[in-house]
Amino acid sequence: MGLFKRNPFGHILFLKKWLIRILGAMTHRRYRGFNELQIDGSEILKTLPDTNVLFISNHQTYFADVVAMFHVFNASLSGREDNIKNIGYLWNPKLNLYYVAAKETMTSGILPKILAYAGAITVERTWRAEGKDVQREVNPNDTENIRIALADGWVITFPQGTTKSFKPVRKGTAHIIRDYKPVVVPIVIDGFRRSFDKKGLRMKKKGILQTFQIKEPLQIDYENDTIEQIVEKVEYAIEQHASFLKVIPQEELELQEELNKQRGW
Repeated sequence: MGLFKRNPFGHILFLKKWLIRILGAMTHRRYRGFNELQIDGSEILKTLPDTNVLFISNHQTYFADVVAMFHVFNASLSGREDNIKNIGYLWNPKLNLYYVAAKETMTSGILPKILAYAGAITVERTWRAEGKDVQREVNPNDTENIRIALADGWVITFPQGTTKSFKPVRKGTAHIIRDYKPVVVPIVIDGFRRSFDKKGLRMKKKGILQTFQIKEPLQIDYENDTIEQIVEKVEYAIEQHASFLKVIPQEELELQEELNKQRGW
């Protein structure tokens, strides 16, 4: 690799590699040590093409979720099976790995800006900004950047656009799937909300079991499936469809009990 070789977004790959190594070493014990990350399905990652893969996942914190994905992906591609033992996998990380994040989140301080260099594709949310509901058109530059990232490698997205459970999947994700025809790989995570604060930067509790399930790629008819059908497939795949509300996860019950105590209920 040339010392100043850049990716399509102008990021110097040598710097990105060292950034991933350093941040990975700093965060490893959050998933193996202070807490335990239980992984299932990592063998699927080794069967995927090197480009045009879209990972869709539910979302529990701003940053801890995607950092865990960087660990799992790189560990799996380095030969680990459903574990992140021995952080030697960080020495040669996958550099064409990107994640979609809200622009206002990634420009809110020095640390988010550093994390953005590791692979963020920043987008302007069309429904919410600065804590307020808004209505604005999709920025065509945002979708173009996602297309460029897919053409270069793998992209992680959180199609609900929020860390709140069971919120609707945004149609923008369905349009990206239909227009760019990526391999779509669902991921379902749990335990992160109990482990970390909302931003995913500070640990709230230790000894929490975090789960990370990688599923088989979705079966999508890119030519005939409607946007609504793709949205529904995504909701089921990441276990955020309304039907899943019938079974409330234990961590959600415990979180609600904790909130009720704080409120004096």
